[in-house]
Amino acid sequence: MSSLHLENESSLPRPPAERLLTLLKTRGAQTAADLGKALGTTGENARQQLAKLAADALVETEAVSRGVGRPTQFWRLSDKGQARFPDSHAELTVSLLRSVRELLGADALDRLINARETEMRTAYQAAMVDAEGLETRIAALTEIRSREGYMAEWQRSDDGWLLIENHCPICAAASICQGFCRAELAIFQDALGPDCSVEREEHILHGARRCGYRIRPST
Repeated sequence: MSSLHLENESSLPRPPAERLLTLLKTRGAQTAADLGKALGTTGENARQQLAKLAADALVETEAVSRGVGRPTQFWRLSDKGQARFPDSHAELTVSLLRSVRELLGADALDRLINARETEMRTAYQAAMVDAEGLETRIAALTEIRSREGYMAEWQRSDDGWLLIENHCPICAAASICQGFCRAELAIFQDALGPDCSVEREEHILHGARRCGYRIRPST
């Protein structure tokens, strides 16, 4: 089971429209019926809220054929809807990174990434110092990443665990220099320890809806 239910209505009392946007962000395309069920209401009520969001160009629909009968209508975030989940001062970040590369060279950019990696590794180790056991460390890492804006959650799988990040607040920076992503993968491995392996299976920069990391215990 997931350690963090981002759409938990009791802990996150927000307007239905905001809850719908979060559900579409964390779950991907959904039918109105599924969204209504998640909100504890009817599909028709959810559809009315979605129509208002569509009028603001925050969501859009896609017809998916499921064999016999009419195609099923799925709702998903539009580009404008995705932009509701901020990318940590994206324009400024991209501009600064380009300036570093152009004025100081690629080596300077690498040193910047290495410095950030060192700082994050130190902070993560301090935050997880009391976490004993692999699953406890995964839960602690998930909590850290959620606080940093990654909308993270974890769940058990047949061969270990899956760490999911539904949002990337540094996506713009990572699109300019993927060294940020490589550094984070190394940080995850270091934070979780030598008794497991960490592999990225889904990557937002490669077109996925989210970033997903497969964590397997070492044999």
